[in-house]
Amino acid sequence: MSPAAIDSLQALKDYVGKEIGVSDWFRVSQERIRQFAEATGDKQWIHLDPERARKESPYGATIAHGFLTLSLLSHLTKEVLRITAPIRMAVNYGLNRVRFPAAVRANANIRARITLLSLKEAGPAVEATFGVTVECEGGDKPACVAEWVVRYYT
Repeated sequence: MSPAAIDSLQALKDYVGKEIGVSDWFRVSQERIRQFAEATGDKQWIHLDPERARKESPYGATIAHGFLTLSLLSHLTKEVLRITAPIRMAVNYGLNRVRFPAAVRANANIRARITLLSLKEAGPAVEATFGVTVECEGGDKPACVAEWVVRYYT
């Protein structure tokens, strides 16, 4: 899917209350999970030991860290939305709400469904709040549901 190209922050207003788009599928490999565990120090067996996870985990496989899924929002959102307007920087301002309703098994495909919930002036920035739902291919519940706040400085 080609990302929506936004040539001005004012044009972003047209998307308030609407779904902007859906990203392509993205594979969450066991290797990526291992690298995330190394980077964060979260080396729990449910993420790193496929044999033990197959036997003891309710998921029957290793799973991605919830924070790994969350950290992929930047990548997945760039596939849906490209701000071509002249901005100095975009800053991850934080999250209002995050939930992980379903696990992402190793080697599963995920994608993000992006909606613009609100847009407002915030001093020298424009603050966008995105509703992001991360879907897991073949799953009946989302892997992650989040309200993500980004500030765009011109």
